[in-house]
Amino acid sequence: MNTLTLLADNLAQNNFGDTMTGGLAGPMGLFVIVVLVIGTVLLIRNMNSRLRRLPDHFSSTDTPGAGAGTGVGGSAAGASGAIPAAAEPQGDERSQP
Repeated sequence: MNTLTLLADNLAQNNFGDTMTGGLAGPMGLFVIVVLVIGTVLLIRNMNSRLRRLPDHFSSTDTPGAGAGTGVGGSAAGASGAIPAAAEPQGDERSQP
């Protein structure tokens, strides 16, 4: 036979070293997708619980020097989270509807 015919027959077999039968790519891909979905759901639940713990609004009455020496965050409320009496509106300062 011709060498070109032998070469064509050899290439036509299409065996590039993948002799594994049954395949593992499908189940492994499914496993990776399920793990990613579970991780995403857990991250979303964690973020929602953290967002629920935040206050509805933050006070913008803090002065720049009020946070000195109050610890992490520098807010005048301190670690207890209580609003200082000076930040609460008094008497006529309250907005009228």
